[in-house]
Amino acid sequence: MKLFNCSLCNHIVFFENTACESCGASLGFIPDELKMHAFASEQEQSFTSEQADSKISWRYCANHQHNACNWLINDDSSTGLCLACELNRYIPNLGNEDDHEGWRELEFAKHRLVYSLLRLGLPIHSKQTRPKKGIAFDFIDTEKAIPAGAAQMTGHSQGQITVTLDEADPAKREEYLGAMNERYRRLLGHLRHEIGHYYWDLLIAPDQQQLQSFRTLFGDEQLNYSEALNNHYNQGSPPNWRQHYISAYATSHPWEDWAETWAHYLHIMDMLETAYSVGLSTAPPTPAHQPFLTCQISTDPYLETDINALLQTTATLSIALNSLNRSMGLQDLYPFILTDTVKEKIGYIHRLLHPAS
Repeated sequence: MKLFNCSLCNHIVFFENTACESCGASLGFIPDELKMHAFASEQEQSFTSEQADSKISWRYCANHQHNACNWLINDDSSTGLCLACELNRYIPNLGNEDDHEGWRELEFAKHRLVYSLLRLGLPIHSKQTRPKKGIAFDFIDTEKAIPAGAAQMTGHSQGQITVTLDEADPAKREEYLGAMNERYRRLLGHLRHEIGHYYWDLLIAPDQQQLQSFRTLFGDEQLNYSEALNNHYNQGSPPNWRQHYISAYATSHPWEDWAETWAHYLHIMDMLETAYSVGLSTAPPTPAHQPFLTCQISTDPYLETDINALLQTTATLSIALNSLNRSMGLQDLYPFILTDTVKEKIGYIHRLLHPAS
C-alpha cells in the first residue's frame, strides 16, 4: 500500500484515515483515481472535482456512517455504496458492538484487497450486476442464525466469498492458527486466498491454453476435491512440502495451491509497494561481502515486468524485516521460503496478470 498526502496541507495520511491529523480536513479515497481527497471539515461532506473536461460530484459511501469505509462515490450513485461495499451480500448485525467492530476489521481488509485488484487492473463486478460471474461477500456470525443461501464456514463458491466473524477476533484467530498450524492466518490473507479461487474460475478455467499451463505447474484440478481435503486433514502434508509449495495447505489440492500462491503474490506486491512508497532500501556496511543484503527499491512493483527482480527484492527485504522482528522478540514477519518451484508458480501468476512480461 502506498502512502497518501492530504491534498490541503500535504501531510502524510494513510489508507484508512478519515481525517488529517495535521489540518483536521476530512479525507475520502477516490477508487477511480486511486487518490485521497481532503476537504475542510466545516463544509458539507461532498465536493466537486474536475476530470478531463467534466465535473464530477463526490460524496461518502453510505458505510462511512458506520466508520467502516472512507471511500467516495459519484453523487448520483443509485446504491449509495462504493465499489468495495457494493460487493457485500450479508454483514453482521450492527446493533451488536462486538459484531460491529469485527465487521469494521473485515471491511478494512476487504478495501485493501480491492485496492490491490484495482492496481492489477482486474475486473471487479458485484453479483448484483453480474449474478453468474460477479463477486459477493458474506461476513457471517456463526453464533447467530445463518442467512438463507449462506455458507457456515470461510470459503468460496462461484464468486460467493464467506468469512466468518471469528476470524476478526484476535483470540479466536490465534487459537485457529495453532490448531490449523498456519503461521500466517490474517483477515487480509483469507480474503486474498478466497478471491484467488474466483479469479481462477474467471481467468484460467475458460482458457484451454492457460488451463494446460496451470496443470503443468500446479497439477490436475480434476482430482476429487473433497477426497483430497479429507486426505490432507487426516494424513497431513508430505515431509518435503516446502520444496514445492508456499504453505502446507497448498499441498492439499491444485486449487488450494493456486489460491495460496495467488494470495502470496498479492502479499509480495503490497509489501513491495509499501517499501517503494516509503523509499526503503538496504545498504549494509560491508556490501562487497553481503551483496544479497543490498537492494534499492526504485520501481513501483505494479509497473515492474521482471518477476525475478521483484522476488530478489522480496528475499532481501525479508532478511531485514525478520531480523528487525527478532530484535523485538517477535516471530518472523515473512515466514516463507521461496524455492525455485514456488518462484515458478509466482512467475506464472505475474505473467498472467502482465501479458507483456
